[in-house]
Amino acid sequence: MRDAIARGLITIDTTGSVVGQVNALTVRESGDHTFGAPSRVTARASIGRIGVSNIERDVELGGPIQQKGVLVLQGFLAGRFARHIPLSFNCSITFEQSYGGVEGDSASMAELIAVLSDLAGVPVRQDIAITGSVDQRGRTQPVGGVPYKIEGFFRTCQAAGALTGTQGVVIPTANRANVVLHEDVADAVTAGQFHVWEAASVDEVIELLTGVAPGATNGAGNYPPDSIYGRVMAQLETFDRVLWERARAPS
Repeated sequence: MRDAIARGLITIDTTGSVVGQVNALTVRESGDHTFGAPSRVTARASIGRIGVSNIERDVELGGPIQQKGVLVLQGFLAGRFARHIPLSFNCSITFEQSYGGVEGDSASMAELIAVLSDLAGVPVRQDIAITGSVDQRGRTQPVGGVPYKIEGFFRTCQAAGALTGTQGVVIPTANRANVVLHEDVADAVTAGQFHVWEAASVDEVIELLTGVAPGATNGAGNYPPDSIYGRVMAQLETFDRVLWERARAPS
């Protein structure tokens, strides 16, 4: 699999930044061997009323826990941005180049970051991969297979060329005790060539991956316009205004 990524047969970026695209981390099994590998998650938003559309669910490749994770992030978006206006958007999310079943909610944080990035129009760093579940309030929740996932992205970065010193993995704070790494991975972390960050909330993750502050509401419920959430809110308001104006336009 690492060779296929290095040859470009499986598309994973380990440098640069892209809007609406996140490196999620998965655990795979082959016989009695378990290993971690990155998987590209993308999101594409547009005007509409559907909200988040899970392509894996629509084609019956998403298991019930994976589907629950997507519904949870829809709840986060509603609670954060739909207090005064409806959520007027469509956004499809998917695991690119995934042709088998997808189960578990450990990529729900990555899916949420991809959605926020596409709505805000702010690119996400591709030299960082994410694992972690998220609740409806945006708090990270622990997941399984963390050592495999960290090593999987480390090996992927190695296969792409020399380590840049900026690459690494974000894990939930609650998984700190599970970080037991292979010796060469641990040495690279100690030397500052590779990093393992921990995060307690989506706010911490989005700022690390974009370099832009998430933003906090003022007394009127508005976000700073240059923040991630301010840009998301502005886009949602634009979508809602377009739908409202089209509904009122004479036929």
